[in-house]
Amino acid sequence: MALDKGVAAALSDSVLACGDAVLGPRHKSLPPAAWGLTVREYLATNPHLDDLQTPVLTMDRSALDTNRAVMADWARAAGVRLAPHGKTSMSPQLWAEQLETGSWGITLATGWQAQVGRSFGLDRIVLANTLVDPIGLHWAATEIACDPDFELYSWVDGVGAVREMERHLESAPDGVRLNVVVELGGPHGRTGARGLAAAHAVADAVHKSQRLRLAGVGGYEAALAHDRTPESIAAVRHYLDELAILHQELMAAGRYDEFVFQSVAGRAEEASPPAADSPAPAGSARYGSNSRTDRARRRAIVTAGGSAYPDLVVERLARLADEDGAHGVPTVVVLRSGAYLVHDDGFYSGISPLAAGHAEHPLRSAMHGWARCVSRPEAELALLDAGRRDVPFDLGLPVPQRMAGPANSGLSAVATTSLPAGAHVSALNDQHAFLRLPGASDDEVPVGSVVRLGLSHPCTAFDKWRLIPVIDDADAERPRIVDFLHTYF
Repeated sequence: MALDKGVAAALSDSVLACGDAVLGPRHKSLPPAAWGLTVREYLATNPHLDDLQTPVLTMDRSALDTNRAVMADWARAAGVRLAPHGKTSMSPQLWAEQLETGSWGITLATGWQAQVGRSFGLDRIVLANTLVDPIGLHWAATEIACDPDFELYSWVDGVGAVREMERHLESAPDGVRLNVVVELGGPHGRTGARGLAAAHAVADAVHKSQRLRLAGVGGYEAALAHDRTPESIAAVRHYLDELAILHQELMAAGRYDEFVFQSVAGRAEEASPPAADSPAPAGSARYGSNSRTDRARRRAIVTAGGSAYPDLVVERLARLADEDGAHGVPTVVVLRSGAYLVHDDGFYSGISPLAAGHAEHPLRSAMHGWARCVSRPEAELALLDAGRRDVPFDLGLPVPQRMAGPANSGLSAVATTSLPAGAHVSALNDQHAFLRLPGASDDEVPVGSVVRLGLSHPCTAFDKWRLIPVIDDADAERPRIVDFLHTYF
């Protein structure tokens, strides 16, 4: 049930057009010499990292490729599908690469983000949020009416939200119904129905709706824990077990009957398509050789997962996967991890089960900050030119990793030297990082030298950059720029 290769190819074609974008002063840290050139033209000059200004955020191509393959293989072996959270990067180029590696779809977080994804050709989007914005709902209804093969799944966690969605969909074209996933929450969590009874009330309201179609259950377990203590693991497992129970109870109650199941010899079969000269029934997907829905029967989805506890999601939910409907309702289990592609040197490196030290084939951090020392006002303090507007800080401050030698004031890794023992970033201002150097002398980390920073939390790294250089290898002697990622925030 992987996304059609044609969709990935169409997205890749759209991404190719990014190469025609003209570079200019709006692209942070690019040199003025690049202004006026297209991305493709600039890449043809064989630029290197030391051709850029500081501060700069980079992505490591070798790490991106490794991480993408590691997660795809892991999910495949676990029997679950991937719908990576695209809001992490908001980079259609990376979405295309994930789809080409077999991702089932792309997850997004807002109606506007879904519109961006759709504009690049995505035709299976999980909206991990409740779509109650009237403009977003009208857009969704129009897209579904124009293309019944477009799969959009919105979350819903309350009866009031169901009524609000119905109100704004009253004017939708006849037969248009929006797929919704009942979101289960947890105590002191974020959104989500609090408890199975409340979730059933939401499902009942959806079942009675003429504008919504119950498409599954979902939630976000990482809202309930932030580490791997026994208490946190137990809380996550309990939550995921409740999610599994909810799905099973909804199946038993016949709440997925919109998915047209008829039990034949113990297997779920799709209802026979109408005769060629008969119109499809109102509200149904169209039949025909060009319809993906005709080639792959609709399935209920059970979706969970960020990048912190994917192993627990698989442990508790993978058993629900039944894509052929051998035991009832055809069901696909969808993991929405978003940070795995970039990983990090902070939060996720400590909590992910696929981090170094926890997996045979570990994820690697693909993102780095590069910042220049602009001041040495004290022997044990250096000020770098990267701040809150350049690098993430919400899940941990940047970690200084190494320094370019004094003989090289550029970004090259040539003649790199170790930083003084105990070097750490203690704070960030808008445009400065406070690099503390316990016991250092005045001539260590001289003004003009460049420090490579390990970063934490890719979700708040990408949003600070509209164009991100991709280098061949962050550990190379002189990293070469091989691509640029366009972001849409």
